[in-house]
Amino acid sequence: MSRKNIETRNRILESTWRLLEADPGNEVRMSDIAKEAGISRQAVYLHFPKRADLLVATTRYLDEVRDIDARLAASRAAKTGLERLDAFIEAWGNYIPEIYGVAKALLAMQDQDEEAYNAWQGRMQAVREGCEAAINALHRDGRLTADLSKKEAIDLLWTMLSVRNWEQMRGECGWTQVRYIDVTKASAQKVLVADET
Repeated sequence: MSRKNIETRNRILESTWRLLEADPGNEVRMSDIAKEAGISRQAVYLHFPKRADLLVATTRYLDEVRDIDARLAASRAAKTGLERLDAFIEAWGNYIPEIYGVAKALLAMQDQDEEAYNAWQGRMQAVREGCEAAINALHRDGRLTADLSKKEAIDLLWTMLSVRNWEQMRGECGWTQVRYIDVTKASAQKVLVADET
């Protein structure tokens, strides 16, 4: 891809990101994105033939710009399951505020917009995979609670780390970000981690 094409593609992604954050809940149309980016609608379609492709690419672009791989490095390099669990909660929990604008927009649109639903579900599947890696590491170490199957433990951790739960604790309940992370880590340990034998 030429430098000009990369620049245009990034401009489209930046414009989509801005529009999603600016008016959460309202459908962002390809024509809106073209206008925001200062290019023709046809140019948007040349880069992203389907709106679904554009929404998915925008969420991935966010991950690239915010360097999600660097944020997850401690979790991926953790030597124990407990270290991996804590590092993953910290990485994802502290990432939520940075992507919240786009997350809120996709969550608000997903009931009426299949493309927004699919884009959001793809990102949440990635979070689930991180939860699964943490639970598998606990299981490998013999530290996963016997009270839950691995699937149930993954389901529970994934639910604990949902954007909606973060939104409730931070927005409605007024918790600080530090308190949210600390309590989430402590709660996850209480319900998922078995005592050392």
